[in-house]
Amino acid sequence: MHGSDMSPMSTSTTRPLWQRLLIRRLKFIVIITLLIIVVGGGSYLFAPQWLVQANFWRQATAAQLEKKAVQAGDTRWVYYEGGQGPTIVLLHGFAANKEVWLPVAPLLTAHFHVVIPDLPGWGESSRNPGASYNIDNQAERLNDFIQTLHLQHSLIVGHSMGGAVAGVYAAEHPQDVAELALVDSLGLKFKENAFAKEVMSGKNIFDYNDRAGFLSANAWAFEHVPSIPGRFIDVFVQENIKNRAFIDSTFNELRENSQVLSLQTRLDKLTMPVLGMWCHDDKIIDISALESLRTGLTNTPSISTSILNGCNHMPQMEKPQAFAQVLTNFMLAH
Repeated sequence: MHGSDMSPMSTSTTRPLWQRLLIRRLKFIVIITLLIIVVGGGSYLFAPQWLVQANFWRQATAAQLEKKAVQAGDTRWVYYEGGQGPTIVLLHGFAANKEVWLPVAPLLTAHFHVVIPDLPGWGESSRNPGASYNIDNQAERLNDFIQTLHLQHSLIVGHSMGGAVAGVYAAEHPQDVAELALVDSLGLKFKENAFAKEVMSGKNIFDYNDRAGFLSANAWAFEHVPSIPGRFIDVFVQENIKNRAFIDSTFNELRENSQVLSLQTRLDKLTMPVLGMWCHDDKIIDISALESLRTGLTNTPSISTSILNGCNHMPQMEKPQAFAQVLTNFMLAH
């Protein structure tokens, strides 16, 4: 007998080819998995902003949205675009960005051509030092964007501050707006609530310096504050601190009476079908604003209203299915 015939080396070389290929593949998978764990864990600890951006990219891709940029007026606008059909333009609110629409986007791009910009000064769109970013100026910048991308005769949807921008734009350029949807919109009269009292006292609840402050701010806007990993919250905190001067200056602009009622004073100029959509328990813009909207619309051919339960100020994130259904029904009706 030859001892060498029984060595492990000899045994491995006599394995069938399929076994050897399988073992190699398993080793490769194990190595790749370990690399992903190490890189992912390292990114979470040391560069969580990469993972936040990767998650936004994943959501946008799932919604068939492509990120684009265009110079319109004094702003380099960054926006998502995707889907086919009638056009919907979605405008975000104060201290937010285009990503707040990602939870509802796939439900809309299935049937519509959807455009979701970062409003000037916010998100990835450009900001001009010393310029005013109040409702009136943003509405004129929106006109530049609409004209540049030839988005006339679209449904314009505005949430919160974006609602005031959308409404003022529609009032000043009614010939270019097919329909208008106002979602928990700023710019209308509403019953004074705790949020309004905070604002009038000069306190900006959208400023925060740590995780606790972030959660506190979100408690104003969400019925159920989303569960977000701590290091991701740190990314949003750092963004808030970096943009603090702009957030505070814009906040102070929006506290002016002309801005608080920027839409209310123009409701009679709206001549297109209008939808008002509100969360029943909105802590920021009280639902009484919906009645102010109804009574002020004297020249619109059609008024639709919808009240959603189980959400606070962010229906597109908390109730995306219901939100998309209301918007789709409104579009189909007109």
